[in-house]
Amino acid sequence: MRAAVLHEIGQDKLEILDDVEATGFGPGRVRIRVRATGLCHSDLSAMAGVLPQPAPFVPGHEGAGEILEVGEGVTNVKPGDRVVVCWLPACGACPACKRGQTELCLAGFMNAGTPNFKRPGGDLFGFAGTGTFTEEVVVDAGCAVPIPDDVPFDIAALIGCGVTTGLGAALNTADVEAGSSVAVIGCGGVGISAIQGARLKGAAEIVAVDPVASRREAALKFGATRAVSPDELPDAKQTVTAGEGFDYVFEVVGRSATARTAYENTRRGGTLVVVGAGAMDDYLQLNMFELFFDEKRILPSMYGGGDVLRSYERTVALWRAGRIDLEGLITHRVPLGDINEALDQMRTGVALRTCIEI
Repeated sequence: MRAAVLHEIGQDKLEILDDVEATGFGPGRVRIRVRATGLCHSDLSAMAGVLPQPAPFVPGHEGAGEILEVGEGVTNVKPGDRVVVCWLPACGACPACKRGQTELCLAGFMNAGTPNFKRPGGDLFGFAGTGTFTEEVVVDAGCAVPIPDDVPFDIAALIGCGVTTGLGAALNTADVEAGSSVAVIGCGGVGISAIQGARLKGAAEIVAVDPVASRREAALKFGATRAVSPDELPDAKQTVTAGEGFDYVFEVVGRSATARTAYENTRRGGTLVVVGAGAMDDYLQLNMFELFFDEKRILPSMYGGGDVLRSYERTVALWRAGRIDLEGLITHRVPLGDINEALDQMRTGVALRTCIEI
């Protein structure tokens, strides 16, 4: 079967190979025919070495498809079912799951260290234990979440990561208060989803911050009340908050520099929500006096900060009701063979989400 493979960390191009085999099928596992997958910035971060990932590997973790085969003991899905690929499944038994913090379950991360593809040259890993830039993938049954038949594969793929992460940051982690002021730094697919979440919660002012003009324009269509470049943020802070700072600031880039900017633009007593996934050697510096004196809440948001399965169901319900726009997030579509075109679209910022159709 075909798959897009990164041979070494640091390479900026993927190679499309047709001699890849999905491995590991057996009890408790399922084989999925991938139909659509989104390109998330985390895929680029893993390719660059910002996020830890063994190589060679098949990127992709935001996917949807249909079940081809189920292993012994699998009862949650059957062949023919449409599913979202969940890269962070909850085991239901660990301390985090028992506390109700299923997004902190480490079971999914354990899968990342086991190869789930092979080719004549050796084993291949799947990014985040999945690897959806391929025609088929074998994963634990918990990674296959059934979806209703009326949800298109491309929409379902987005729910698998970016939309769940961004919406959840606003709805779960921040629990944005109605009438509040919000700034979102970084307006790709995840940032736009955070904007939609803030709008759903009734934020009065939502300022989108991004260096790419097309993304700023898109943010206004999805609910932002104004959109500015990073250089224009100080003026927006003055205009919207009289210089006090925003009630909520979402950092959706994953860099200490933008996190510091987010902190400085959060009002005293306000909330900074860290959504972007950054590097282990990139440190955010805060002095102890400002940390104490400003009493700003700093809330990291992992995968939307809530129960993933409930978040999926909520997103589908909101989409069906017309309360959120998911179709509009897909600005580009390419076949698997043109995956490197999709990478360029993400790197240049021209795409909110590129759907790879497989």
